Formats: sequence, structure tokens, C-alpha cells
Amino acid sequence: MAKLTLIQRNYYYLLEAERSGIHQPILAALYAVSAAPSLGDGETGLGIFPVNQIFSEELETFPKQVQYAANTIRALTESLINLGWSGEDLWNAEKGCYSDKFVETVADGYIPTAKEKSAARLESTDFEKLLSAYLVAREVDDDAAQLPQNLADLETALWELVKRVPDNYLGWTHQRDALVEAVRLWRKLDTPESAIAALAVEANVLPESLTESELDLLLKEDVQRIAANYEGYPHQREALLRLTQLWRQLGSRDLAIASLENNSSPTPSLASIDPALIAFVRQVPQNYAGKGQQRNALTEAFRVWQQLGDRAEVLEVLGIEATILTANPGDQESLVDLATQLDRELLTFVQFIPRAYVEIDFQREALLRLVQLWRGLKTRSQTIASLSEDLKRLARERPQAENRFSPRSIPPRPSSWTPENIQLFAPIIPDGAFTWAEATAGGVFLPGDLATVEAIVRIATLAQRVRDRLGFPLTIASWYRPPDVNQALGGAKASRHLVGDGIDFVCENLTGNQIYWALDPWFPGGLGRYTQFPYLCHIDARGYQVRWQH
Repeated sequence: MAKLTLIQRNYYYLLEAERSGIHQPILAALYAVSAAPSLGDGETGLGIFPVNQIFSEELETFPKQVQYAANTIRALTESLINLGWSGEDLWNAEKGCYSDKFVETVADGYIPTAKEKSAARLESTDFEKLLSAYLVAREVDDDAAQLPQNLADLETALWELVKRVPDNYLGWTHQRDALVEAVRLWRKLDTPESAIAALAVEANVLPESLTESELDLLLKEDVQRIAANYEGYPHQREALLRLTQLWRQLGSRDLAIASLENNSSPTPSLASIDPALIAFVRQVPQNYAGKGQQRNALTEAFRVWQQLGDRAEVLEVLGIEATILTANPGDQESLVDLATQLDRELLTFVQFIPRAYVEIDFQREALLRLVQLWRGLKTRSQTIASLSEDLKRLARERPQAENRFSPRSIPPRPSSWTPENIQLFAPIIPDGAFTWAEATAGGVFLPGDLATVEAIVRIATLAQRVRDRLGFPLTIASWYRPPDVNQALGGAKASRHLVGDGIDFVCENLTGNQIYWALDPWFPGGLGRYTQFPYLCHIDARGYQVRWQH
């Protein structure tokens, strides 16, 4: 088999660095200088060999080499902390990388104890070569992200944000994920489930019996302890960075660092409640019963949206002759006619909102005012809290539409897909709506390795949920793209289309904003939209929530 591309290798480095809480460039450096062992998939390893209960067959593929290399670096770091190494011994805070002293220790190799069951043996290598490769890999990452040259202030900004997170926690899905990830990395655990289980054990409850409210309380208490006990160890810093990244729904660790340069506030952006606002607006026409409170809410929303001064201006803009009431104050028929005309104009306005909303502050304030008056809430804070509960409900809500395609007449499905057995017109997942033809541009861009095939299956599963939730078919604009094609199209160097788990699509009758707002509360991966292409939307299957507008 052919060697992986640089981008494909970087995908595995990123995956394992995020899991283990180590600095990603050290994995690229180990690959560059070790060139051993030779692997069965045509690649070379990261200098990782069997030891204790880790056998050679567990280390024979590139992904496994990266996984165990990350485990071993984590185990080595822990052993040095137990020997009394400080955060400054391990990490150069100003440069944002491991210290030369630590890299030299990595170059000496490491043999884990029998208790370190997930770590393997790391072969020794040349220190100067390893340090040079590490610094090159770090500089490439930093340049791509345009990070500040001096990261000395990062520690303070991180600490300022994290210590205030519990007071700003609203229980949104991405916020909960951020806290779980911080707890997981701080405790050097591998899965979110293990982090939740650890909290449950300390609280003397069963993990499966925890309610969301109980879990939220445990998470906030643990994050408070994290902020109070930060000592600058690499895994602790990664825990805080990961919390920042997921809290702000950013696409990478580097973007989290860049975002802290001028802003260490954990206050959520009001844009986060837009999906709840739009969902509320969409329900108004069918819930409108002509009540005075409802009519008043719609009138006030129209006034703020149109930036008008008072109710009289609203009626004038809507073309309603209010003077009729002055001339005939006791004329009930005229009053009913006027109310009917006003209702018709206001409901037309409400139906217009989902397509017209462009997230301008006064538009958002108009919708907040609508919700507040419609629900009879006294303050703006209560309104935001009410919409936060709507967001939680939207995240849990089951799809309303089930529009699955019937399976096509095709050869029998294999038990699992590989690059060798792809059937272009077969559904990627059983009974699914998406075919391999859509994923590969009609077979022009066929995946050459199993990792890409598995990534395509992963996003096809999520795309089916998206289709079911929206209730309309998706038209695929772009799915898997090989590196040369991605470069020619001007795609990002770390594009998810290269991995195979990114999709750009349009959906009949819906704008990109409408799709975004419908998916934002629950979609578990990357979700993006484009200002230049108002009907185009992007989803990908990375393992955490990211939101962006390009």
C-alpha cells in the first residue's frame, strides 16, 4: 500500500494529541526522525515497539503507532512529574512548546513500567535531530494559524476565562462538552464517558443515574477546582485550551489560542441563541390566536425590526388607517376589521423573518422582544434564559420527518466497505439516502485508503440525520477531495474534505442560515455557512462541535 500523505498523517497526529493532551508536533517529529519500524500498511512508525503486555501485532499500522506514541509521551510526562519536574521544566510558556530539557528526555527513549498498560517502548533517537524536527513542525503549525510570537500572556488569559466559566454556564450542549473535555484531559483519561464516570464515583452515584442537572453541577465544581489548582503542566494547559476551544466552538487549538489574545471573557455570544429565536418565530403563525398579548408582541417586534419610533409609525408603515377608530370610537365592526388587517400584515412579516434575518443586532433585539412579550416575561435576562431552555430542547428533539429512500437494486452489500469493494450507486449506510457516487463525484475521486472510506461512512451517517431532521433532500456540492484537487479549488490545507468526512451541500427551499439555525443546537461536529453563497452549508464529522461563517 502507498504511504499516507502529509495531511492524512497530520489527521492522526491531531486525533491522538486531542485525546491524550500532548503537543501534536512531537508526534510529527518522532515520525520524521525514527523511520522505524517498517509497518504492514506501507508506512514507517514513530519508534514505538512492544513491551510488557503490548504486542507487535498491536503496533503494525500507522494509526496504532501514533496512538501508542501519544500514550507513551503522556506516560513519560507523568513519570517526570512524579519525579518532581515542574511545569516550567516541561514547557516553555513564552514559545508555547515543550522545553528543550523535555525533548532531550524524549530523545533518550522510554521504557514504561508494567503498571503503564497503555504505553509502549519508545526507542532512543538523536536529540538534535528530534529537537530540530519538533521546532519545524511547531513553526509550521504556528505560522498556519498566525499565532503571536510571544505566548507568555496565554497562561493568564486561560486562567481568567476558565475561572469564570462556571458562572457563565448555561447548560448548552457544546458548553457541557467543553467542561467534560477539560475534566477528561486534566485527569489524563481517554473518553468523555470515563470522565463522567470518574465524577460519578467521587459523588458516590452511578453514571447512568446522573441527570443533566446533576452532571452540570459536578462539572462546574470540578472546573472550579481545576482553575484553583493550575500548575502549568502541559496536560493541564491542554485541558484549559480544549475547554476554550469547545466553549467558543472553534475549529482548532490554535484558533483557541488566537482568540484569547484580546478576549478572555467566557460570556456566551447572543448569536448562540439564534437557532432558538428562529425556531420560535417559525412556530408563531400556527400558534397565533389573535390575543392582545400576542398582537402586542408582534407589533413591538415589527417596530424594533423596522427601527420605528412608536406604535403609530408601525400602523402607518403597515398601511393601516388608525384614524377610523378616532372617527368611530364605538364601532366594534371597524375595530375587528382593523385587528384582522393588522394580524394579516404582522403574520406576513413573521413568515418573512427566517429568510430575512442576517443577525444584525437590532434584528436580534426585535426577536428577543417578541419572545419576551409573547411569553409574558419581565426581563431580558429571563428571556435569554427561556431561550436557553429552548436550545436544550432542540438539541434533544427527535427528527420530525422520516424521508428515507428505498434501497436500489444493487449487488449484495459487503459486510464493510473498503477501497476495493465500493459500489458507486449503493447507499453508503443501509437504507440511506447518500451513495458512493455522491461522495466521490461520480467515481472520479475514489478513496485510496481505508481511513478515508471510514470517514466517508462516518459523515454519511450524520448527513442522514441532517436530512431526516430538515425533511428535505440534500444536494451535494462537494464531498471527498484528493489533495491536488483540494489545492486547485483553493481549499484549506486542513480541509475535512481531504479526510473524507466533510460535505458542502444545499437544501431545497432553505437558505444556508436556515439550515445552520436548524442544525446548530444538536449537530455534533463541524457546521459552517458562507456569506458569499447564501444557500450553501457545510457539515463534517470531527468529534466536537465547531461553528463558523466564512
